[in-house]
Amino acid sequence: MTNKTALVVSAHSADFVWRCGGAIALHAAKGYDVSVVCLSYGERGESAKLWKQEGMTLEGVKAARRKEAEAAAKALDVREILFFDLGDYPLRADRSARNDLVDVIRRVQPEFMLSHSLEDPYNTDHPYATRVALECRMVAQAWGHNPGEKILGAPQLYLFEPHQTEQCSWKPDTILDITEVWAKKRAAIECMEGQQHLWAYYQNVAENRANHFRRNSGGQAGGREAKYAEGFQSIFPRTVDEL
Repeated sequence: MTNKTALVVSAHSADFVWRCGGAIALHAAKGYDVSVVCLSYGERGESAKLWKQEGMTLEGVKAARRKEAEAAAKALDVREILFFDLGDYPLRADRSARNDLVDVIRRVQPEFMLSHSLEDPYNTDHPYATRVALECRMVAQAWGHNPGEKILGAPQLYLFEPHQTEQCSWKPDTILDITEVWAKKRAAIECMEGQQHLWAYYQNVAENRANHFRRNSGGQAGGREAKYAEGFQSIFPRTVDEL
């Protein structure tokens, strides 16, 4: 019997850590094989600390970002992390890159997918990555694309939390308790040495979402205790037998 699977499509090589590291570690602990695709390293726009080092080069930044992401993936028990190296600011995926992502989606056959909010005026690479993921999800479902391959079913695409939600039209409808794997997420966060200014910010986000988890699971009338949580917005209707 093969494990269940999940797939994260991350615009830059650190995004998956801040925004859904807890979901990754939690599902890995439940036996899921989690794959992460980093469309770019975030080498141009999200590596200011690295660029401030004397003599830094583009390839040097990429190498540093890759090393950080691989260490974080290991801390989260990611099964595989793939780097497409498509460049950032702006991120662009041509037909060949999109077909590569379709191939990954079909091979992984994820139970669910994770990517960015559909809007983000501060960083247009983020919604671009999600639109690429949605398009590739669609193509992976098409019987006429590389006939004979196993097609994709209908995995939910969850949008993880953007940096400033009120500017990104993001509204969570799913809150996940990540308390039991918080230590793994924090360890992964600390692998991102080039963006230390975000470490405390994303711990605060997790603590705030835990407050929302407690409130929405019953609050003081018997809600489940949670110290850290992550929020997600689902794209597609969910088919369920009970609520």
